[in-house]
Amino acid sequence: MFAVVTAQLGTYFTKQGSTMVRTITPTFHIPPASFQVFTGLTILVSVLLYERALVPIARAITGRPSGITILQRIGTGLVLSILAMAVAASVEAKRVNIARDNGLVDEPKSVVPMAIWWLVPQYVICGLADVFTVVGLQELFYDQMPVEMRSVGAAAYISVIGIGSFLSSGLICIVQGVSSRGGREWLGDNINRANLEYFYWVLAALSAVNFCGYVCLARRFVYKRAEVGFQGRSGEKELE
Repeated sequence: MFAVVTAQLGTYFTKQGSTMVRTITPTFHIPPASFQVFTGLTILVSVLLYERALVPIARAITGRPSGITILQRIGTGLVLSILAMAVAASVEAKRVNIARDNGLVDEPKSVVPMAIWWLVPQYVICGLADVFTVVGLQELFYDQMPVEMRSVGAAAYISVIGIGSFLSSGLICIVQGVSSRGGREWLGDNINRANLEYFYWVLAALSAVNFCGYVCLARRFVYKRAEVGFQGRSGEKELE
């Protein structure tokens, strides 16, 4: 589900932005797809802060050289992905209400008087989630694979992201089909009249279920050997 959430960065997040006020100057409009730069910047800054600030604090609390375990790191990212969808749903609900108040429900190409900067938090939270989950997955597949199979571990990590993208497309088709039976599509071409926020809430709920399943499995996971990350940390044996 994590990859399904991040797949929205280049799809519905961008579509939201295309309907909002994007002007910086009278002659310059921000391309909505360019807002993905906030995710990239968040990752760059957060990786540094994670190593310089969070790890020392966590190390002092837990006594582990790495501060938190790999599985705890992945789990933190999963929680952040749930938060990202909740924030996105709230922002979308506000955008639709503004469109309705201004009589723009049936004018999908009109600009809703709401600044595109409202989308920044959801992009930033997705970046934070990446720092924890994506890097955690890389460490997990690297550390827990036999040395001769580490290249397979890298492929497994990439496949997780790829499968998530396919699942996103499938989920969109399912939601579109089910919601259309009620006479009101959640994901129609006109997102001013659609209910995109409901789709975000569905993703948040599914991500929460996914997280619960992850916790159940993680608590039963036993490291095959001492955890030695590619960043030079070692020590922990199990998730606590």
